[in-house]
Amino acid sequence: MKMRKIMTLVLAVAMIVTCFAACGGNTTPNTPAAGTNAADVDLTGTYKITMWVSEKEGVADQFKQQIAAFEAANPGIKIDASIEGVTEADAGSKIVNDVATAPDLYCFAQDQLARLVQAKALAKPGKGAAETIKTNNDAGSVAAATVAGELYAYPMTSDNGYYMYYDKSIISDADAESLEKIIAACEANNKVFRFALENAWYTASFFFATGCKSNWTMNEKGEFSSVEDTINSAEGLIAMKGMQKLAQSKCYDGNADIFTDAGVVITGIWNATAAADHFGENLGATDLPSFEVDGKSYHLGSYTGNKLMGVKPQTDSKRAAVLSKLAQYLTGKECQSQRFESFEWGPSNKEAQASEKVQSNISLAALAKQGEFGVPQGQIHGSWWDIAKVLGAEAKAAQSEDDLKTALTEYKAAIDGLFQMTDEQKNAWSVIGNICNTNWDTDIAMTEGPDGTFTSDVLELKAGQEYKVRQGASWDVNFGAEGFNSATNCVVEADGKYKVQLVWDGAQTGTITLIPVQG
Repeated sequence: MKMRKIMTLVLAVAMIVTCFAACGGNTTPNTPAAGTNAADVDLTGTYKITMWVSEKEGVADQFKQQIAAFEAANPGIKIDASIEGVTEADAGSKIVNDVATAPDLYCFAQDQLARLVQAKALAKPGKGAAETIKTNNDAGSVAAATVAGELYAYPMTSDNGYYMYYDKSIISDADAESLEKIIAACEANNKVFRFALENAWYTASFFFATGCKSNWTMNEKGEFSSVEDTINSAEGLIAMKGMQKLAQSKCYDGNADIFTDAGVVITGIWNATAAADHFGENLGATDLPSFEVDGKSYHLGSYTGNKLMGVKPQTDSKRAAVLSKLAQYLTGKECQSQRFESFEWGPSNKEAQASEKVQSNISLAALAKQGEFGVPQGQIHGSWWDIAKVLGAEAKAAQSEDDLKTALTEYKAAIDGLFQMTDEQKNAWSVIGNICNTNWDTDIAMTEGPDGTFTSDVLELKAGQEYKVRQGASWDVNFGAEGFNSATNCVVEADGKYKVQLVWDGAQTGTITLIPVQG
């Protein structure tokens, strides 16, 4: 199951101060020299480091070039870097499960920050570095790197959000502000309105619009202990009615990663090239529209997010100082600007943001406009994504207001159920996918055997179907085609009857096997 990659309904995760009070706020390992003024310390030497960066093509090569530039700017410091591509969405989970083997520097999505702090996987920037970070980066990215008033990471981007691309030949700038007018224009011109309403990351936009929230609290163990959730409410019903307008229109399509026949696509900067290719000279980009219910207008919200760079705590203070210095360089203005030029990553550095090229980028301008209605994505229970995504499908299927109310009631029951799970349920493994007449919405139980084996009953599978194996009916711990918390699903190669088996070492190593069953 993919995720954008990547919430706060106001699903801003309540990284409640009390959650970190138990951690003392300052108990994350940190070395005295980390982030201090390197001019006061002789940092000459060769440093062999490991690093995780985005898996996207070309990113690792550019980081190697930037490290070479760092060496040129800091004579006497030699960096022998081993760089691996690991998606930012998965990095945090992998590190939390085994901090000892984590890389020295790693890039991760902001919603993983609290878990990394709890795991003591981040060395806080020193006072001088922290002041530089706060001065040079936008307030949102600094907040994204902060827990309980303490800065724990180095902002890299301010671009993980969504907005609207549209066809200016059929939708005027004025009409682009109204969901109802956009729907009418798409229907009149036989164009598709693409919005992934059965993906909770996007479904949330309607609930943000009406002021709903789902604030999650973690205890000192890093476990979700409670949630303040108002989606099952009068405001939630208004959100469902607004979503239903689009979901039940003849122009609606939930696939927002293709542009075929599109008049409108709600997506992010990762699809900027596809949008330009599809719309050509008629390309328009702006914030999300408003919808009306009972004569009142509600502007759609969205998730906002950042990519951050973390430094693993070190026992050698000199090495820690070099890593902090390198992290500051790699997340500074020049390097952020280079990544914008190469990959259109939106800078968090304020000077880089102010450049003419960034300012004239139509996608980043739309993202900035939508930012007024954005909600920072924080820590959310891994099962929420499956629970909330159902609301989009229910809005589409509902035939009455009572149907909408029932969907909200069932949502609330599912949320409450997360805090009633037994330890056995939390530790249980299951298979999930578009298999056995399900669509990533049903966990198929696996039975535990000897030596860390977990096996499903016999399943009838079809070639091309995809699946994963996960623990506790949550995405926090799962295995896919590329191993632990993989972004890639397993794929069935041939029709047949199979048992799905996982052999797991209790940490980050697991092997999934399809065992053919005769008869």
